[in-house]
Amino acid sequence: MSQSTLWAPWRLDYILEERPEERETTCLFCRLQEEKDDRNNLILERTQSSYVLLNRYPYSSCHLLVLPSAHVADLDELETDSYIDLMLLLKKSIKALQRALHPAGINAGLNMGAAAGAGIAAHLHFHIVPRWHGDHNFMPVIADTMVLPQHLDSSYKMLEPFFGS
Repeated sequence: MSQSTLWAPWRLDYILEERPEERETTCLFCRLQEEKDDRNNLILERTQSSYVLLNRYPYSSCHLLVLPSAHVADLDELETDSYIDLMLLLKKSIKALQRALHPAGINAGLNMGAAAGAGIAAHLHFHIVPRWHGDHNFMPVIADTMVLPQHLDSSYKMLEPFFGS
């Protein structure tokens, strides 16, 4: 039987990540927002009260996160103007993925609360995942491995022209 090697060098950062008790005490999303290094932080666009970025640990190529600038855990905590801004950026992000990638479908969703699967439950965020027929196969089921055909840098360069003013 021949052996196959699956290279995922970006995954090492996730594996070596600090243990929960050693992690930063500030919110990751708030920290990324305060830093102004959008390219390094994979932030594609900022609006008055929201922003969109590539997920550093994606489920699929070009997996986006859309979130409010405000550190809130629930949609009800957003002011009306911030809610509208967030929804408009969510809509724009879906359209950008459709224009840039022409996916067969899109998963868009919100995991509100840790019990709902939110990895960072304290800061509300939407996931937008472009999908294609056959994009996920036996690997996640058999080997608990995701196969991503595109590097984050390539995803950023592909999507960048579809964001901004």
